[in-house]
Amino acid sequence: MAAPKPEEISHPPMDQLQGLEYCIDSNPSWGEAVALGFQHYILSLGTAVMIPSFLVPVMGGNNEDKAKVVQTLLFVQGINTLLQTLFGTRLPTVIGGSYAYMVPIISIIHDSSLASIEDKQVRFLSTMRAVQGALIVASSVQIILGYSQLWAIFSRFFSPLGMVPVIALVGFGLFNRGFPVVGRCVEIGIPMLILFVGLSQYLKHFQLKKLPILERFALLMSIIVIWAYAHLLTASGAYKHSPELTQDNCRTDRSNLISGASWIRIPYPLQWGAPSFSADHAFGMMAAVLVSLIESTGAYKAAARLASATPPPAHVLSRGIGWQGIGILFSGLFGTLSGSSVSVENVGLLGSTRVGSRRVVQISAGFMIFFSILGKFGALFASIPFTIFAAAYCVFFGLVGSIGLSFLQFTNMNSMRNLFITGVAMYLGLSIPEYFMEYSAKALHGPSHTKAGWFNDFINTIFSSSPAVALIVAVLLDNTLEFKDSARDRGMPWWAKFRTFKGDSRNEEFYTLPFNLNRFFPPS
Repeated sequence: MAAPKPEEISHPPMDQLQGLEYCIDSNPSWGEAVALGFQHYILSLGTAVMIPSFLVPVMGGNNEDKAKVVQTLLFVQGINTLLQTLFGTRLPTVIGGSYAYMVPIISIIHDSSLASIEDKQVRFLSTMRAVQGALIVASSVQIILGYSQLWAIFSRFFSPLGMVPVIALVGFGLFNRGFPVVGRCVEIGIPMLILFVGLSQYLKHFQLKKLPILERFALLMSIIVIWAYAHLLTASGAYKHSPELTQDNCRTDRSNLISGASWIRIPYPLQWGAPSFSADHAFGMMAAVLVSLIESTGAYKAAARLASATPPPAHVLSRGIGWQGIGILFSGLFGTLSGSSVSVENVGLLGSTRVGSRRVVQISAGFMIFFSILGKFGALFASIPFTIFAAAYCVFFGLVGSIGLSFLQFTNMNSMRNLFITGVAMYLGLSIPEYFMEYSAKALHGPSHTKAGWFNDFINTIFSSSPAVALIVAVLLDNTLEFKDSARDRGMPWWAKFRTFKGDSRNEEFYTLPFNLNRFFPPS
């Protein structure tokens, strides 16, 4: 048997991901774009509902308060998504809530000065105002790092090799949001996972009027079918004698959002009252802002690849971080109980549908704003059991993680140096946060437990994030370990042309500001 030719066993590196139907600046028909935008909106509901559903009751709030927070979060999410796609990185990314803010927010909730308030409604409002104040102050971190171009300068230390663990763990690091949640209600989660994979992958070539309808709308179809199935189980009394945890994860009538939501309500700044400010709370929240900055950096690079765009230049990345800081400021002013970050699941949906169109995500932002104002209708969609979303996350988070691994094609993985850095950064990025999570679950506080609450929040937040740990380890090792003689192995010759706006002619096509604004804000 003849030996295989080199071209038969190797694949040349590609700047842009191939096989996408629509890239960042190409658009499907308006009808298809609207349907795809609605699909992005439905997917974004998972995190937008889960965060308030967990935090509001602990703060002393009722179902009406929870519905208002969900509406507010979706409203601000829509505004921030529009701003980011128009004036930020211009990548097709949904800017939503983030679990990165949970540690400092829970710390604020348990602050003795707030936890001691006996009246539940007063405690809820006081805690909300404290969280708002912390977010408003902490937003200055991303605003300063972004608009001053400091993050762009720091990104000069990034290489394809150093970014592999960061981008990969933006997806893989969320493993506890996937199947562990599916396992809480397997009779809904498993069918959802199987149906979604079947429609989106095995039946993706089925076409209706030359449109691969099953591939494009697999998520929407799967959610409708499994949601109806879950409602049938609920109505038939299948969970009547089940444990409370099972009912919370399986039943379709447990969110209590429809009864608590008003028909029409427009969220507005300072709707919960004047924010209160505390240095301890603000410093703790700054750690979450730094974590969301790191996670969003990885997610932006993944979104660029899934939108068939070139990697965002340092100037564009920093501009996006600046606008994300504005988004966190809005979150504080409106009172969303979470700061802003890139929605990783929506980045994964770009790859699943093979549609990376910016217009589709902008339309989804319109749906977020529209249904947040029409509260009852939005609450209907928000009552989808979270287990259904968790099943979809198993696919989307995995897809985003694999995009991080795809950057290895630009590096030399026959180098022991590169194998060491990649392996150690990936392993510690998973292992250290898992230690912090397990410790917190057992001791009811993080490993850092000093008298300085702000210091505890800072350490526990940073090291509970897989991408943050991966960035610290990978960038440190990559820039200190034999870095002078390993530029080619690290992928720097390929990376260099994308570090400046004018380094590649395609950057202008993908990242130029609209309305001829580049005349007033020229790329640095």
